[in-house]
Amino acid sequence: MTAGKPAKLIMGFALPMMLGNVCQQLYTIVDGAFVGRFAGIDALAAVGAADWLCWIFMGVVTGYTQGFSILISQRFGAHDAAGLRRTVAQSVMLTAVIALSLIIVSQALIFPILSLLHTPEDIFPQAVLYLRILMCGLPIFSAYNVEAAMLRAVGDSKSPLIAMLIASFTNIALDGLFVILFRWGVAGAAAATLIAQGASAVYCFAVVRKLPMLQFDKADLKWEKNTVNRLVYLGTPTAAQNVIIGLGGMVVQRVINGFGSVFIAGFTATNKLYGLMEMAAVSYGGAIAAYTGQNYGAQSRSRIKSGVRTGAMMAIVTSLAIAAVLFLAGRSVLSLFVDPNEAMVEDVLDVALRYLHVMLAGLFILYLLYVYRSALQGMGNTLIPMLSGAAEMVMRIGSALLLPGLLGQYGIFIAEPAAWLGAELLLMITYYHSIKKLRFSEER
Repeated sequence: MTAGKPAKLIMGFALPMMLGNVCQQLYTIVDGAFVGRFAGIDALAAVGAADWLCWIFMGVVTGYTQGFSILISQRFGAHDAAGLRRTVAQSVMLTAVIALSLIIVSQALIFPILSLLHTPEDIFPQAVLYLRILMCGLPIFSAYNVEAAMLRAVGDSKSPLIAMLIASFTNIALDGLFVILFRWGVAGAAAATLIAQGASAVYCFAVVRKLPMLQFDKADLKWEKNTVNRLVYLGTPTAAQNVIIGLGGMVVQRVINGFGSVFIAGFTATNKLYGLMEMAAVSYGGAIAAYTGQNYGAQSRSRIKSGVRTGAMMAIVTSLAIAAVLFLAGRSVLSLFVDPNEAMVEDVLDVALRYLHVMLAGLFILYLLYVYRSALQGMGNTLIPMLSGAAEMVMRIGSALLLPGLLGQYGIFIAEPAAWLGAELLLMITYYHSIKKLRFSEER
């Protein structure tokens, strides 16, 4: 990514990621549809009540692996072969430690946190069961994420796409078996997700093993203080950012739980489309992070500027196109998540559609957030992205606590776009300030 037109490079990198994210969101949607249609509205609400707690623990893993990929991409861009191998080895070691630690912490916190959030009694047992199964699979989730992060950092976004295709078809097949045929409900959905994630991890591992640049030996696994400190420095703010966002989301969830199971189910149905709405944003973010990281390593300020500018324009156009499609087809898509024979189905769909329209109106803000956050991360600045997570938390909590008294349900719906706006403003201001000050030796 250090030579060639930015638009072509970014789109060429992002497109396979988008297709991979489509596959990933497909099985998320299928999970929700199977649970809602074949296990009932209460089961769908239970999955929704567990969402933010899942986000926090999985967000720690994704945050660290994203941070690790920054150093991998920088050393790859700088053609530092020895440093690259050492960074890969230390990243694998740290990911394993993090995953095992999170199993213990998550299992201890599931029950008290769901109680603290006032999770309704009719969905509490299912939410606990769903979380316990998913959290036991954190090492599987971690293996895929660190492998995919390595591949993307060196410019391979196609292999993670194939991995997601494998995971999607595996998950859909197992959902049909576990949820519909065996009637395992939320437990079946969780088990299907973990097995599918394991299949994608195995595929990525096979690809990584074929790339000499990513191979390391026992000597590279020796604790190397400078590399470990740098990885922790890059990964911790990103992980903390996800935790902060998740904490804000849990406060919102506590408010949502007060509206009852029907409202939770409708809210959850729209949140199952959240990933579909942001899939291209995640892909642009991954492309911008790799592009910026490699060009930062190659010391090219002008290419960083042109790439981020191009990425921002592409992101806005994409967000408007997605918003238009979902605005027209929203109710039909949302109806996939509920059994049409249930008595409260129209009430659930009304809640879901109102929330969807609010999110679509602010979708372009979310897309710009990913572009500028990823650009800063690629340049090695993970502190401001972490603080942007704090801005998200403040805006999300403030909106959820204050606005329902003035706007009713719409106060809850507005909390999400408001959180995006608070974070995006901080990121955009910091990026333009940073790029203005950035000077490499040959560009001075």
